[in-house]
Amino acid sequence: MLKIKGFTKSYSGNQVLKIDNLDLGAGLYWVQGDNGSGKTTFFRSMAGLLPCQGHVGFSDGVGLHQTPVKYRMLVNYAEAEPIYPGFLTALDLLSFVGQAKRAPQGQITSLIKNFGIAPYANNPCETYSSGMLKKLSLAISFLGSPRMILLDEPIITLDAGAKAVLFDLINKFLQKKDTLIFVSSHQEIKDDLAIHQTFRIRNKNLEPA
Repeated sequence: MLKIKGFTKSYSGNQVLKIDNLDLGAGLYWVQGDNGSGKTTFFRSMAGLLPCQGHVGFSDGVGLHQTPVKYRMLVNYAEAEPIYPGFLTALDLLSFVGQAKRAPQGQITSLIKNFGIAPYANNPCETYSSGMLKKLSLAISFLGSPRMILLDEPIITLDAGAKAVLFDLINKFLQKKDTLIFVSSHQEIKDDLAIHQTFRIRNKNLEPA
């Protein structure tokens, strides 16, 4: 489903992450690593937000560098510490991204309800707490029909109810068997989610844990 080959990411000529060859099918992949090891760099590179070298693409030929627009349509990303323009509302952002991702009818309404966003959906983001921003970011990451979802530290700042909603969404997407999900987390998740494989970033390489 996803092929990564000859991947490298460097800053100012210094290589910070390398993946020689990786073939992954649908399923949930847990990415571990110490702070500063390169987890967020990996996620942002896979999302097409950071320039990188090498091949990253799906088995049908849609690739990060070959077909960047089509690739980004199929890849959703939730940052560890999301920041949005303060004047925009949750509804603004969900509507804009939902339109870009061709979200099915009713999907935005369902995500707003399930994550408990409704009470502040029309308030500007500058008034949101970190937990409110986190729920908005996670809701955005499930919009459309993604082939790959990248969740960077998705549990931090979440209340118990939102955490249950998140795990339920992940499991529903995995049941369709056509989605690859990467999760980075310092917290234990294997009791709540069926992890296909665990990776760890060591010495600037992504390796099976």
